Amino acid sequence: MRAEASPDQAPPADLRIMSVEPGRTSIWMKELPYSLVMLLTIIGVAYTSFSKQPIVVYWEILAVVIGAICIGSGWQSADDKDARWRLVRTQVLHWCAFLLVMNMILLPSVQRILNANVSGLAIFTLLALGTFTAGIHVASWKICLLGLVMALSIPAIAWIESSALIVVLVVSLALGVGAVLWLHWHRKKPIPD
Repeated sequence: MRAEASPDQAPPADLRIMSVEPGRTSIWMKELPYSLVMLLTIIGVAYTSFSKQPIVVYWEILAVVIGAICIGSGWQSADDKDARWRLVRTQVLHWCAFLLVMNMILLPSVQRILNANVSGLAIFTLLALGTFTAGIHVASWKICLLGLVMALSIPAIAWIESSALIVVLVVSLALGVGAVLWLHWHRKKPIPD
């Protein structure tokens, strides 16, 4: 005969390990999709600027990823099946419009006018605007903030691109001074006789 466990007793150790407490997800895991999108966007702009080649497929995949994150963010606040279909429909239309405009910027006739640096920043600007407005549609302050951070980083990226040599020299100087100071402080002193 099997004994019933009382409510006071703790579950066996193997069951405690397997159970996951809801709401105990790390803050880093919750913010990972937003950080990943920001990192992938900056990598795309940097690659476009340095390679002088537009990377159409990369931007298309990134737009789909951001769209999926937007749908995931708004899913919990959608009350019923109709609201969820409306969320999916509006996000798909929103990001299809973004893809259409992005591909218009990447047309060969437009690329003859815009250089790779300008194209990368233009796509980044569109992505920031698209992300911010998608955040408004799904009522997610995190996605709005991501779009705002992306938009605010556009001038910084433009400045870094235009003054890359100065940035490299300043960073090299700082690393050199840091290395000299580190060697000075960690140098072994001779032992007196």
